[in-house]
Amino acid sequence: MKPQQPGSAGDFCRRTRREFLWEAGGGFTGLALTGLLSLERFFVPQAKAASAAGGFINPLAPKKPHFPAKAKSVIFLFMYGGPSHVDTFDYKPRLVGLDGQTIDVKTFGRGGKKNQGRVVGPKWPFKQYGQCGKQVSDLFPHLATCVDDIGFIHSMTADSPLHGSAMLQMNTGKILSGSPCLGSWVNYGLGSVSENLPGFAVMLDPIGGPISGAKNWSSGYMPASFEGTVLRSAGDPILDLKSPEGMSGPMQRRLLDTLREYNTEHAAVRADNSTLAARIASYELAAKMQLHAPEAVDLNKESAATKELYGLSDPKTEEFGRRCLLARRLVERGVRFIQLYAGGAHNDDNWDAHTNIEKNHNFHCGRTDKPIAGLLKDLKQRGLLDSTLIIWGGEFGRQPTAEYAQGTGRDHNAYGFTMWMAGGGVKGGVSVGQTDELGAAAVGEKFHVKHLHATALTLMGLDPDKLSYFHGGLDQKLVGVEGAEPIKALF
Repeated sequence: MKPQQPGSAGDFCRRTRREFLWEAGGGFTGLALTGLLSLERFFVPQAKAASAAGGFINPLAPKKPHFPAKAKSVIFLFMYGGPSHVDTFDYKPRLVGLDGQTIDVKTFGRGGKKNQGRVVGPKWPFKQYGQCGKQVSDLFPHLATCVDDIGFIHSMTADSPLHGSAMLQMNTGKILSGSPCLGSWVNYGLGSVSENLPGFAVMLDPIGGPISGAKNWSSGYMPASFEGTVLRSAGDPILDLKSPEGMSGPMQRRLLDTLREYNTEHAAVRADNSTLAARIASYELAAKMQLHAPEAVDLNKESAATKELYGLSDPKTEEFGRRCLLARRLVERGVRFIQLYAGGAHNDDNWDAHTNIEKNHNFHCGRTDKPIAGLLKDLKQRGLLDSTLIIWGGEFGRQPTAEYAQGTGRDHNAYGFTMWMAGGGVKGGVSVGQTDELGAAAVGEKFHVKHLHATALTLMGLDPDKLSYFHGGLDQKLVGVEGAEPIKALF
């Protein structure tokens, strides 16, 4: 038989099992190495050019927007649990006449899909407010005085009627975990103006954290530098940040100077090792926060009138009022994205009113109404509302019908609900979209969560279709590969 030439099929067939395993193993290892090098941006020419030019670039350094921005910062007031739109801002007089009757209506919530339900009429009267004549229920008497500065979205929709996945979608655009949230995308696209505080701050309700926890402010597949930092309005502002026993302010400043000197002296090392560079940058930010975070949360210098504006003298509104006032102080100090959660833990500890809508919403609206109105008015009188985008809403709304045979509780409603925006380039005194006469589902022009995200990014000067991060072989976007148009009627 004629001998096979080297490199032919016969040559391959004569390889030993040991050689096959060695070559196959080397190949898979090479794939892993390629993935790791990609994470370090080894194959990106810009990264090489940056290294040659001067080394590590702070990922949170301020960046130019894609186009002139209306807003410079965002405050997201997240009403965890799902506030009832038909009891707050989406006036449905038809429900009053049907209260207590069982009607044909398609709903989908925690209790599954239903074709009938017992109508629960609104439990609070509505009145008209402002020059726009917006109908608002008695649950929000203070916020109702601000309607001429607010743009309401009445036809919001989401993909999930369950808290965990719906919250992830409202925060990250996806119903599954592992993706960066809106605050991470904003800081990735624009960086942070503040050098002494985190670019993305999260303030949880002392009642408890939301379901899914830190996934709601995670940076997902992005570097951890874009992740939200939990900030507290009382006590130590940031956990595990307190200086060691005996370390004074001057000692902290000397430590910060030492870190800066190290950065300068080891620029070449940082250029070749982005992981080390990011770690050094995080140490430097931590040292700065030790010095500046306590001052940021110190409300003692605020006037008595300002404290009263936020409801700090009333035990019912004092806690949420402190966080709203702190949000204003963070905006003043250049923090790019702040998220406040109203409600925590489970059931009636948040807006999840499954049994008694009156007891639940009287409590949650009562503790948030005056502080939110105070925030809007305070920002406006300081000239900050035009550059600060306010977003209000939960992960979904609530049904017009009762969930159980008895009581006034409402089930989840992702088919149609209300959210609103104010400031930051939003046209005040307008309402866009609508739900049907019962408030069961959006009709006409419907807006998905991704349209809300596209609106926020656009107002921040970021093109939703151009803001991308390469991961998993794709240019990932907050609005998905199919993209989304902003809600232009709000501009």
